Amino acid sequence: MTADVWLPIPPDEIEGLPEGPAYRYWNGEEDFPADPADCAFYVVPYMKPSGLGIRPLPQMRSVQVVQTLSAGIDHVEPGLGHLPAGVRLCNARGVHEASTAELALTLILASLRGVPDFVRAQDRGEWLGGFRPALADRNVLIVGYGSIGAAIEDRLVPFEVARVARVARSARTTARGPVHPLTELPALLPEADVVILSTPLTEATRGLVNADFLARMKDGALLVNVARGPVVDTKALLAELESGRVTAALDVTDPEPLPPGHPLWQAPGVLVSPHVGGPTSAFLPRAKRLLTDQLTRFVNREPLRNVILTTGG
Repeated sequence: MTADVWLPIPPDEIEGLPEGPAYRYWNGEEDFPADPADCAFYVVPYMKPSGLGIRPLPQMRSVQVVQTLSAGIDHVEPGLGHLPAGVRLCNARGVHEASTAELALTLILASLRGVPDFVRAQDRGEWLGGFRPALADRNVLIVGYGSIGAAIEDRLVPFEVARVARVARSARTTARGPVHPLTELPALLPEADVVILSTPLTEATRGLVNADFLARMKDGALLVNVARGPVVDTKALLAELESGRVTAALDVTDPEPLPPGHPLWQAPGVLVSPHVGGPTSAFLPRAKRLLTDQLTRFVNREPLRNVILTTGG
């Protein structure tokens, strides 16, 4: 086949790419590498400012596949209306599970054990001892039980948690136990010591963590967000943080990036990391393997992995 493939990783750095397509490197630069109308397979640049990745979409009249390198697709959805019918949108399932699950555990342990306090005390030259909460014997609730949620539970197992409850869009059964539907959240929240958000951002989950959600969390509970910032109502969370009733560890925020002077920076009981769940040394090897596999499937006209939707369907 002869078709253009746009990659945000230099093609000579990806082993095993199939022969046939003309590979074009574009990672969000001002100038396009070729005519977007000739692109058949478009890999969206990763971790770029909002709107940049969808800039070429209105001109991609021949595109057949749009592949993200993120688990979420919310940053691409605003541009899908420009595409012809039949374009497959694929996400990066299998790329971010390890890194994001690692960070979720890092945020939980750092928050419970008081690591931010220790760092500040170290800066002051102060020995800050005392008892801290452990993750052992805690009830954990995972809201959003896809591949990342499952990877988080895999890493929770050695920590001797008392119970893990799982919530997703619809009920199902897994090898580890039942997955509850979102409608059962109100009954599950009061039992959880740690609530982990790993759900995609959709119309159903935007603002899911509102004042009512937070009010149902038990006193002293920890909210961990490795999903998307708008899943949480920031104003409602700030009210709970300032009351001291709950704590939070946030890898994502709304707004994002969190601007200087925003109240979340100084809110009590909150740990903020700058959306670093995915970008680690684990990213590139997994991203390259995904792209090689997807493009081999594309060239050989085999079914693609991770198809989230098809435009015009």
